[in-house]
Amino acid sequence: MITIYHNPRCSKSRQTLALLEEKGIQPEIIEYLKTPPSASELTKVLNYLNISARDLMRTGEAEYKENNLSNPELNDNQLIEFMLKYPKLIQRPIVINGEKAAIGRPPEQVLEIL
Repeated sequence: MITIYHNPRCSKSRQTLALLEEKGIQPEIIEYLKTPPSASELTKVLNYLNISARDLMRTGEAEYKENNLSNPELNDNQLIEFMLKYPKLIQRPIVINGEKAAIGRPPEQVLEIL
């Protein structure tokens, strides 16, 4: 089963979903702003992507600046807590296929895990 962490208001997320559908894939759609992932789900995604929590964050969001999340002393667990509290900090879209994941920026990047 292929899953997409989706934000319907984001053009890249919509383009990625359309790309999957063009390939005949009907993914499970999780609108992560309405249904945020748990800490364990987010940790799994980070492991699948092989990146740090900071690399999964949208650094241009006001919540990133307001909470001084650029502070290098914050560890992954602390950053994950902020992403749970403010899910819009999470990069989007994220597509998961088994134990592989890709961020759809650009959307074609998800084709590598199909």
